[in-house]
Amino acid sequence: MASVSNSLSFKHGLSLWCPQSPSLHRIRHSSAKNFQRRGFVVAYSSFANENREFVIVGGGNAAGYAARTFVEHGMADGRLCIVSKEAYAPYERPALTKGYLFPLDKKPARLPGFHTCVGSGGERQTPEWYKEKGIEMIYQDPVTSIDIEKQTLITNSGKLLKYGSLIVATGCTASRFPEKIGGYLPGVHYIRDVADADALISSLEKAKKVVVVGGGYIGMEVAAAAVGWKLDTTGASIKNLEAGSDGRVAAVKLEDGSTIDADTIVIGIGAKPTVSPFERVGLNSSVGGIQVDGQFRTSMPGIFAIGDVAAFPLKMYDRTARVEHVDHARQSAQHCIKALLIGETIEIGNFDPKIATFWIDSGKLKGVLVESGSPEEFQLLPTLARSQPFVDKAKLQQASSVEEALEIARAALPVEAAV
Repeated sequence: MASVSNSLSFKHGLSLWCPQSPSLHRIRHSSAKNFQRRGFVVAYSSFANENREFVIVGGGNAAGYAARTFVEHGMADGRLCIVSKEAYAPYERPALTKGYLFPLDKKPARLPGFHTCVGSGGERQTPEWYKEKGIEMIYQDPVTSIDIEKQTLITNSGKLLKYGSLIVATGCTASRFPEKIGGYLPGVHYIRDVADADALISSLEKAKKVVVVGGGYIGMEVAAAAVGWKLDTTGASIKNLEAGSDGRVAAVKLEDGSTIDADTIVIGIGAKPTVSPFERVGLNSSVGGIQVDGQFRTSMPGIFAIGDVAAFPLKMYDRTARVEHVDHARQSAQHCIKALLIGETIEIGNFDPKIATFWIDSGKLKGVLVESGSPEEFQLLPTLARSQPFVDKAKLQQASSVEEALEIARAALPVEAAV
């Protein structure tokens, strides 16, 4: 059986097709009541800037992929604004602890080489790309407060932004050692953005001994980069960091009481969701982050959350999850924006092992997502996307399996498009 909802897929074997359609422009002219039912808040023409019909707060992976999805559906030009604390257009963040840290003789990665969406084989979205698509970009000016009732944001510079629909994509900040054990000493590094990576490179150029704290992705990748610099590198479980006479970090004291000399320390011990200033939107106390439903809608109409900051229902395990991974940032962004723009969704299956989501607008099939499908099923998706056939919604909702639902969609294709 089907449920009119949606869920995030982030395993292998996922395919999603949903083409740009001029018919979507009529969404702007739908009634306010219909917008509220879909989770929108209407953006009226009294806005000082038309670009702010949709506002994305955050400039990471999720923001870049959300922007691409708006463009694909013809809903970005003159309507979308992205507000970021960074100085750069959205980029593929994993590059910062991989190729970016290599020495010059290793040909390190540099912007604009890894702007989104090159990480998934998509177009490189440079600052010029955003200009060409009519997307307003506000750099180095993070949002500091929100007035939910008035649908307004205030940035660090004092800029006031009105929004129609708001997408929170603020990601995470690095977990830091407390100041009392040396977590803020010069020479101690955390990596979340280009500025952090640049500061670490400056230290690596002069370093003699590097200590890496943390054995996750960041710790392992930084250790590999340090080897490229021909540096002596140690991974450690520490008690505290010690400063030298010049005030910079000079040594690491271990839990067993021994000491390791070090002039550069990189700490990769996890991250925490950046929820400020959106606490009133509704937080999840168990996994952290902003609570959303299967379409990434928060408890406040017209406000959505995607990427690392979103705490979403994971039907497969009947629990709420928050995923800090680039695949999730990409997929949650696309999933949210398609649900926001297209309208009703019908979900078939329960990860046993397949699941499919169908997006329907005015009776037409506008998009299909299939997880763990067969090659034959994936081949069907672009045909459905191009044809956008009228489907029997009631019959689709009654489908007992993904296979049956796809066969219903296939049968709805015009004869010349059938595969």
